[in-house]
Amino acid sequence: MSIDIARVRQDTPGLDERLQLCACGAGIMPAPVLDAVIKHLQLEQSHGGYEAHALEGETLDAVYTDVARLINAQPQEIALVENATVAWCQAFYALDLKAGDRIISSDAEYAANYLAFLQREQRDGIVIDVAPALEDGSVDVDALESLITERTALISLTWMPTNGGLVNPAAAVGKIAQRHGVPYLLDACQAVGQTPADVQALGCDFLSATGRKFLRGPRGSGFLYVAERRIESLEPAMIDMFSATWDTRDTYSLRPDARRFENWENAYALRAGLGVAARYAKGIGLEHIQDRARMLASRLRAGLADIDGAVVRDIGRELSAIVSFTIDGLEPTQTVGDLRKRSIHIGSSSASSTRLDAEKRSLPTMLRAAPHYYNTEDEIDRLVCELARLRRMG
Repeated sequence: MSIDIARVRQDTPGLDERLQLCACGAGIMPAPVLDAVIKHLQLEQSHGGYEAHALEGETLDAVYTDVARLINAQPQEIALVENATVAWCQAFYALDLKAGDRIISSDAEYAANYLAFLQREQRDGIVIDVAPALEDGSVDVDALESLITERTALISLTWMPTNGGLVNPAAAVGKIAQRHGVPYLLDACQAVGQTPADVQALGCDFLSATGRKFLRGPRGSGFLYVAERRIESLEPAMIDMFSATWDTRDTYSLRPDARRFENWENAYALRAGLGVAARYAKGIGLEHIQDRARMLASRLRAGLADIDGAVVRDIGRELSAIVSFTIDGLEPTQTVGDLRKRSIHIGSSSASSTRLDAEKRSLPTMLRAAPHYYNTEDEIDRLVCELARLRRMG
């Protein structure tokens, strides 16, 4: 089955007004997602937030099932949170890491995650081990396994980095983590909605993701997967009367499911949109989505190769739909602004977002484009032509 691009674009009226090629920053919501958000907000307007929640309780509870089906998990293994960073931090800060405990990461770790490593290194005395990369840039799984000791308390991997096009071997790392019984935290922020994500095949204990990128959900939505075998052993860094019950004056008990990582107050309208986004992606088919997005990204890389002074900065044996590049004479921030004036939206990425990789490869600030399945070949060609025009003018 192929994707009905005409129908998808009909569902996405924003694409008629501008060329959106930055799904790695924020994908464009389809109309059914927006409709779900607006419907719930209208209920809140007419009934108040609590009553709207009560009226839509069944639909809102079904979001856990929608997200679980998207990643082949169980509803009780899903926590719905504000964004991918909150999801990732809920898992990371729940781990009882002590001085001398070691965590294994990679060159591609995202800035927000590595900052959390550094905080616990300074506060708790943990040790950060960075696994070497292969020549193609992906993490060396054999070298990673050789770093495991009796003090290794976590393996943390960014599956698809925010730039560089890399796709790390997440499932292979999962096998290593399971073999050694080491908890495995997978940052799937750029992966969910772009590629099939099956937590059983990935072998991860935790997976964090956002709604606003390739999943095409609303900003301010995200989720955390926690494998059921891990839930009971984890104490969230913060709790409230949703995540726990106050049993007696001096005792409390945590929820038995992953919702122990949530809190009482939530943006239920955004949750409603997230559930629709998950169903929408599932209905189209993640394999089809992946194939088309990567085809368009390959077309973009080929077009960039014909621009004088353009350098594609992507690495990896397998490439995602995120394309990072520089063009001689074009300053990235200015170029993003120049393209925006012509209703073409891409982004840029500074060294600080993936500092280890940037320093290792001496990367400057780069331009970053990420086509999604709703884009067309003509749109890719238009971006290439505009970049070539700017290069000539520069």
